[in-house]
Amino acid sequence: MTRVADGAVVRGAPRGGRSSGRGAARAENARVPSAPPALPPSPPSGSSSCGASRTGDAPRGGEAALLLLSAASGAADAFVFLCVGQVFAGVMTGNLVLLGASAAGAGEDGVALKVVVALGTYFCGVAAGALMSGRRGCRVPALLGAEVILLGAAAVLWGLELVTSYGERLGLLSLVAVAMGVQGRVRVTPTNYFTGTLTSLAGRVALRELRRGDGWVLGRLAAVVAGAAVAALAERWWSPGAALGAVVAAAGALALETVRGRGGRLRPDRRKPRPDRGNPAGAA
Repeated sequence: MTRVADGAVVRGAPRGGRSSGRGAARAENARVPSAPPALPPSPPSGSSSCGASRTGDAPRGGEAALLLLSAASGAADAFVFLCVGQVFAGVMTGNLVLLGASAAGAGEDGVALKVVVALGTYFCGVAAGALMSGRRGCRVPALLGAEVILLGAAAVLWGLELVTSYGERLGLLSLVAVAMGVQGRVRVTPTNYFTGTLTSLAGRVALRELRRGDGWVLGRLAAVVAGAAVAALAERWWSPGAALGAVVAAAGALALETVRGRGGRLRPDRRKPRPDRGNPAGAA
């Protein structure tokens, strides 16, 4: 623009000067390097059993431990059904059916009380496992260690023939049912209920949508049968050792998970069971 000052024409600065100044300021600000984003804190790496969050489902290397846990489940249920009588330690759907039949007057006397004890102690085992893996963040070996201790105590009591009365059998049932409840919280992949697992596998077979890991699914189903067969044979040929099959299988899974979990990398999973891995309402 122009203006008259003392008879002289003075040409002012162009309007674009302001915008040029602003552009230069922006360019100057753009040259200032921005601070890099803060990285999330890395989880502590210690050898303690608790105090860390959990990771995802078991990787391929952990499938062997899942097979052993499935075998332990079958052995524990067979031992309880044959030695305690007409009740399961981990198959709660079956126990609910037995409870209904007993309420209608079918089955042996005293089955209803056994079923109620199994349901209550299994609930306590699941709750204990949830607290250990949730609030305290305990790793898989810690949960499996508790399970092995409970199953071992039951095996010792039975092997030394210290279980003779009806009340003592209820106590034995409680130990095994709590152990199965804790095992139910170890992994996303179910190892003590298999109706949902079998249902998902049958659906994939019918639709011809088999997956690479379905061989391990068949293996877990076979492991349940094998564990139950071992417990039944032991009860027939050497009754004091009928409970040892579950202890050995669970201890083997504990050893595998302990070796794999060194360095603080392996921890239990907080997620709910996946639909393709089994239904928590299912039964073996």
